[in-house]
Amino acid sequence: MKPVLHGRGITVEAGEFRILDTVDIDLFAGQMLAVIGPNGAGKSTLLKVLSGDLAPVAGDVVLNGRALGAWTAQERALQRAVLPQSPELAFSFRAWDVVELGRHPHRASATRAQNRTAVTGAMAATDVAGLAERDCRTLSGGELHRTHFARALAQIWAPLPDGRTRILMLDEPTSSLDLFHQHSILAKAAEVARAGAAVLTVLHDLNLASAYADRIAVLERGRIESVGTPQEIITAERLRRIWRVNCEIVEDRTTERPQVLVRPRSADPAYSEPAHVRNAVSNLRMAFAVAPSAASQAGSGGNLSPAFPPDTSSEDLHASLSASI
Repeated sequence: MKPVLHGRGITVEAGEFRILDTVDIDLFAGQMLAVIGPNGAGKSTLLKVLSGDLAPVAGDVVLNGRALGAWTAQERALQRAVLPQSPELAFSFRAWDVVELGRHPHRASATRAQNRTAVTGAMAATDVAGLAERDCRTLSGGELHRTHFARALAQIWAPLPDGRTRILMLDEPTSSLDLFHQHSILAKAAEVARAGAAVLTVLHDLNLASAYADRIAVLERGRIESVGTPQEIITAERLRRIWRVNCEIVEDRTTERPQVLVRPRSADPAYSEPAHVRNAVSNLRMAFAVAPSAASQAGSGGNLSPAFPPDTSSEDLHASLSASI
């Protein structure tokens, strides 16, 4: 199967720091690819490169058979829609107006009735139809995020006349949503893929990635660590090595897909905090090493005494600090 979008050797740098390091990735029609990885792995940067919003210092991206840079911004907008991690609005708009912005690339080719059908359908699909006349400044974070998702859906609502594959790109689309709408949005994205589009989504929730993605790519320190099916990728060994968690992998009886049960760190004797975390906790212990009563005595010439013994564990320290706040 030929990829509808593929990147080869993608490299992005910030000063001397390499955010992405020779990344190869493929996106196929009819599939959802989830990109997962720890904070700072380069997931959002990769999506920006693949969408054409960020130029890499090295590497190539090909969209529907042509170099990404060979398409004009208008041509790219007809083929792919992007939901950024934190969409912003500079002015006051009704929710309907925001979703209608997704039809702007089609202004020369679609009729008014076609645009209205796309906007109405997208708002219904994302459960924001009842918000159509609301000022977006009055919406909750989750409502606003769903409104922007509706805008992205409206942008690629109908198949392109020349048969090119539509692409939906989502950067952490579930981050501000309640449990119901997390699943609702990813179910809709999976439906878009089944209709023939290609879907790329960045996710932190591994269980959601496993439940809805056809393939999963693991990004670690700017490199692709592995790509495969949820069954191939979601393993206890990989999660322990990359995410530093002790977990159990169970199979969902209905979908037969792996789900992750993470053990609390207090129940994981093998867990060891990284050195920079231990140092931060040590500094925190020093910062709070003077008891409030001793601190007040210091003002009148009293001696300072430590609030916590030197061998206080991180867990006990955190608990004591929480109780005092």
